[in-house]
Amino acid sequence: MVRYFISSRILSTEEVLQATRKHWLIENQLHWVLDVAFDEDRCRARKGFAAENLAFARQVTLNLLKLDTSVEAGIKNKRKNCGWDEDYMMKVLGVINF
Repeated sequence: MVRYFISSRILSTEEVLQATRKHWLIENQLHWVLDVAFDEDRCRARKGFAAENLAFARQVTLNLLKLDTSVEAGIKNKRKNCGWDEDYMMKVLGVINF
């Protein structure tokens, strides 16, 4: 399979490979999680700063859920648990220390 890349720098094959891997690492670790856990791709916020504000809120929420080690669950399930259990939500927000 042949792949073509556009770059402003002349890179060796190894450097192109590393740059490509770094790109997909970010895509898989961050954007994929945001889409699966928060259904970000279907968000239709368009007016004013709504999209930017929601993206910021998702990032903060994702970071707080990743920091929580009290429950062995994925981000999507931790998020769901926050909606079902107010005590758990307060714990994730750092309001309550158990």
